Amino acid sequence: MQTRIRPGPGRNVVVVGTQWGDEGKGKIVDFLAPRYQVVARFQGGPNAGHTLEFDGQKHVLHQIPSGIFRRETKNIIGNGLVIDPIVFQKEIESLSSFNLNVLGNLYISKKAHIILPTHKILDAAYETLKGEKKIGSTLRGIGPAYQSKVARQGLRIGDVLSPNFLDKYEEILDNHKRILSFLEYPYEIGDAEAMFFDSIAFLKQMHLTDTEYLINDCLKNGDSILAEGAQGSLLDVDFGSYPFVTSSSTISAGACTGLGIAPNQIGEVLGICKAYATRVGSGPFPTEQDNEIGEELRQIGREFGATTGRKRRCGWLDLPALRYTSMINGTTQLLLMKFDVLNTFSEIPICTHYEMPDGSITDRVPHCFMDTPVKPIYKVMKGWKRDLHHVRKFEDMPSELRAYIDFIEEKAEIPVNLASIGPDRTQTVVRGALAD
Repeated sequence: MQTRIRPGPGRNVVVVGTQWGDEGKGKIVDFLAPRYQVVARFQGGPNAGHTLEFDGQKHVLHQIPSGIFRRETKNIIGNGLVIDPIVFQKEIESLSSFNLNVLGNLYISKKAHIILPTHKILDAAYETLKGEKKIGSTLRGIGPAYQSKVARQGLRIGDVLSPNFLDKYEEILDNHKRILSFLEYPYEIGDAEAMFFDSIAFLKQMHLTDTEYLINDCLKNGDSILAEGAQGSLLDVDFGSYPFVTSSSTISAGACTGLGIAPNQIGEVLGICKAYATRVGSGPFPTEQDNEIGEELRQIGREFGATTGRKRRCGWLDLPALRYTSMINGTTQLLLMKFDVLNTFSEIPICTHYEMPDGSITDRVPHCFMDTPVKPIYKVMKGWKRDLHHVRKFEDMPSELRAYIDFIEEKAEIPVNLASIGPDRTQTVVRGALAD
């Protein structure tokens, strides 16, 4: 019997955010997609907003992998996601004008879980009950859908093909109604339920399949995989700034459980990081600039949620946090984003250490920022004070910008092989392994 030669793990990469999300993963996946036969989303839900810009147009994807605009790329929505059928249908329909073969090259895991209309109501109820301690949920039902999954009371994509789908739905619906009654939370499902079932019918037209077999067959055939994460590592349910986190595993390990691929198939982990830092919603943010500087970063960087439109909190780059997320992800290359936002700054501080409440200095992230508030210690770098539109190679960069990148690379102990100097695909400078 002939044995198929398995592809080397270096062919496959995981793209993760190393901050609190919104790092620019969508642009990177779209930029790198031509190098890979498969782009696969492995966690998250419709709260993700991956922004892509090319040919003068801006596109925001929520649940669909960012390789969808590449006709030759196979796109997979893995089992680790929770899917809102209503949002999914709208997202598919918004792509109709681009003449894409969506039905032909998009595959959805039967094991991905479904967000029900009552999941969104529960999300709002739980957030309301928290009062001042609310976590800043997007209220899209994602947390409650993951709760249902872990409680073994969820509805999965494969269930829509079952002859007793409606019975399964009604059983979960009744359970949600009992919870809402106990919470004494007023609600109306209204038209949402009708829209939900219309979207379920739409969903049945798609490739609903056992994607764990599909992706492993691709590996056996020698195809290379780009696994795309959502949110950021500091929002990971285990390693993030708990409890102000999302409900899934946002780190590179989540690609294995969210797609059904073995760890030895992952060769590279690309860590995406802004040249500064942002955060949406509540929770600790040591380097936040809640002042005129933060507002300047927000306006120049257009720091408003791609999905929610909410203002993002803005601050300086946090190296202790970056080293921490690089460690837990096994980051092999850093890809730095949005340098153009800093073009007008004369000085750019970078947090290198934390001062702890007892006065000690550390470069390690504490167990809980809330219980252990830290004071950032900064090194101030000189700004480059010029436009970067002409830059096409690292060698063309202003000396101040190269010094900024070199400092990050030195302290993170990870090569920086990509610099984004604008939102468009073409405004991307690469070197090293990414230039090969």
